Amino acid sequence: MFALLKTFCWQELRHHPWRHGAAVVAIMLGVALAFAVQLINASALSEFAQASKAVSGEPDLVLRSLGPGFDERWYARVAMHPAVAAASPVVDLNTRAVRADGSSLELRVLGVDALQVGLVAPALLPRLAAGEDRQALFAPDTVFLNPAAQQALSGGPWQLQRGLRLQTLRAAGTVAAAAGPLAVMDIAAVQDLFDKGGLLSRVDLRLRPGADRAALVREWQADPAFARSVTLVQPEEASERLDGLSRAYRVNLSVLALVALFTGAFLVFSVLSLSVAQRTPQFALLGVLGLGQRARSVLVLAEALALGLLGSTLGLALGTALAQLALRQLGGDLGGGYFSGLAPALQWDGRAALIYGVLGVAAALLGAWWPAQQMGRLAPAQALKGLGDAGAAPGGHGWGLALLLLGVGLALLPPVQGMALGAYLSVALLLLGGIGLLPWCVALVYDRLAPHLGQHPLAMLAVERARRVRASAAVAVSGVVASLSLSIALTVMVASFRDSMMHWLDSVLPADLYVRLASGPQSSEVNAFTPAFVDAVQAVPGVQRLSALRILSIQLQPSRPAVTLLARDMREPQRSLPLLQAALAPPPGAVAIYVSEAVVDLYGARLGGDFSAVMAPVLPSAAPATRFFVAGVWRDYARQHGAIAIDRADYQRLWQDAQISDLALWLSPQAQAPAVEAGIRRLSPQGGLLQFASTQDIRALSLRLFDRSFAVTYWLQAVAIAIGLFGVAASFGAQVLARRKEFGLLSHLGLTRAQVLAVVAGEGAAWTLIGSLAGLLLGLAVSVVLVKVVNPQSFHWTMDMALPWPRLFALCGAVVLAGTASAWLAGRAAASRHAVLAVKEDW
Repeated sequence: MFALLKTFCWQELRHHPWRHGAAVVAIMLGVALAFAVQLINASALSEFAQASKAVSGEPDLVLRSLGPGFDERWYARVAMHPAVAAASPVVDLNTRAVRADGSSLELRVLGVDALQVGLVAPALLPRLAAGEDRQALFAPDTVFLNPAAQQALSGGPWQLQRGLRLQTLRAAGTVAAAAGPLAVMDIAAVQDLFDKGGLLSRVDLRLRPGADRAALVREWQADPAFARSVTLVQPEEASERLDGLSRAYRVNLSVLALVALFTGAFLVFSVLSLSVAQRTPQFALLGVLGLGQRARSVLVLAEALALGLLGSTLGLALGTALAQLALRQLGGDLGGGYFSGLAPALQWDGRAALIYGVLGVAAALLGAWWPAQQMGRLAPAQALKGLGDAGAAPGGHGWGLALLLLGVGLALLPPVQGMALGAYLSVALLLLGGIGLLPWCVALVYDRLAPHLGQHPLAMLAVERARRVRASAAVAVSGVVASLSLSIALTVMVASFRDSMMHWLDSVLPADLYVRLASGPQSSEVNAFTPAFVDAVQAVPGVQRLSALRILSIQLQPSRPAVTLLARDMREPQRSLPLLQAALAPPPGAVAIYVSEAVVDLYGARLGGDFSAVMAPVLPSAAPATRFFVAGVWRDYARQHGAIAIDRADYQRLWQDAQISDLALWLSPQAQAPAVEAGIRRLSPQGGLLQFASTQDIRALSLRLFDRSFAVTYWLQAVAIAIGLFGVAASFGAQVLARRKEFGLLSHLGLTRAQVLAVVAGEGAAWTLIGSLAGLLLGLAVSVVLVKVVNPQSFHWTMDMALPWPRLFALCGAVVLAGTASAWLAGRAAASRHAVLAVKEDW
């Protein structure tokens, strides 16, 4: 039996490599792309975990604030607890290091106690350079750089940015922490330099042997004052937060990557169905010679297994190469900006390789299941007489309708751990159900068209064959229907997102000019404008009015990524924010806040609801007890994990922070933007630290970032549609070559070679036209799931449907043209003069 399997499968694969090539390529690309995404993400997470461990050491617990900082008096309280062996206070912030040529880089600055840090995080212990005095450990103008910072800042003098000023510092030694660019200073020096007097970012705690960590957490959290001011977290939660931050994005990328694998299953089904149909006499002869039903099914599954193993093996190798290339060229950034700044080494994962390899083989076996069942049920005696129908597709359309209804039901399920698993299954079932209805669609359309073609013999021949062998037609175009429908769905989703984002930008960018300090996203909280500078900008000639914005990160829950707090003028919230509904007036004494859709999904905020319990832990300890009222819900495409807008006057009263992150300027009609920029730069001793952008500049940048984020999506669309078309070409080629006798008979009846080719091309057009219409309808249905379910559940924002009809019709037209051309090219080989001689076989 094994020898028969080996010979039978090997001969088929060896003699018809192009027939099976499309399926192998689809499986290879699906496995490769999904495995590459997994490797890139795992490598970036591993690098982040190692960097976090380098700058935090191995504490047992971390005391931190959910807001920008907490009173350092809590350090003395926890350090003196009997269960605590060592406590290391830290001020952790991000700023920029500016070189003499004006270039800069993001620099993380840690303020530590040199007498305590070595007990918890030895990698952060400053090491003095040769000739340095020990007092340099505590000097206010000295820093200790890690290797990454030394390399980045070598070759010349540099200064540290603190708001609108630059501070000259001296490198007095090094630290061993193997993280990104990092500078360590004395904690008091950092507090003075960045106006953080009396505030800490965290305290790393090492407990005594035998101490009960859980009991210690319960003891401290039972104190209301403690629970309001600080929280205790596990040190590994930083990596978990980053994992949660990128989970939805990478899961969606992985699902898109598996589109090729999904298409591969249909191509395996198409290829093996046609292959089995053409080899029915061979299988029938084997059956007459004693090969049983189960053995014949095993032969078909063995071919699929060979395809799956080959495709998966090549896919794993290609995925490893793609991941290595992406990490080398792009770092750990998957296109969504979650891992920018990391340059991780490839971390090959054998377990992930096994999982994705098995998925590739499973896709091939799944595609071969029905052809194998058909071959097992073959009646050998009838098949030898030409009465078998081994290649027929599953009959009836009841199961197709059932899958469609089940898919609709799954789309209504809630997310599972932030992932739209029900929606993904819904997409798969919608596609399966739609493809199951293809024979019914062929009959529905062409049964009504056929009576009108009596005066057009060639068209009648093409349509009649499409009607009579509609099961074969469904098999041939199933792959292209799957790939086309997914491509259309992705096109609609991207167009809807882009269109909604353009309208959103129009709402959130009403001013003529925007000003901010030249700082990165992580250093904007430290580098801000003073109220005096804002007043001076208001007086610059050409500035009609301005609006100030303060941006702050707050941690509503330790286990979730930070939420952005936006303090701005909210006297007219309907004009300030893209609200989904009219704003509500807050009750007397309550503070109005306006939450984004993500805050509604993740933290249970509701329009008109009380949000005080969630907001209380992020308030400064000196702030009075405050009731927060959700006065509005708004759409925000910039911050996936939530944003809360609050009136700036309420923010300054509660947080005692008058600094400003961004300025929006409305210019007078006669003012020129360059002149206003020059006037504002003259207000600062370091005018080069200011960044200016017009509304058009920000829109253009936003669109570039958008296109970058969806670049992978565009490539996956192209891959899916190319594989589908390749599968159609292979299917047509196989079918046309098997019909040489038919073409010979047509030639004997008087049809010229050109007319025979016209009939073949007409069949290709008829089949792919139905496939395109089905793909269009299925794609629109899937796009509704993507836009209305997947995006809100994965990214916590909604969007309006936008249908780019010219692009959709172009996709469908390209499929019809490609299918017609494929059939015509395949027919050229079959409709030669040798086809006429093939008729002699029946004489």
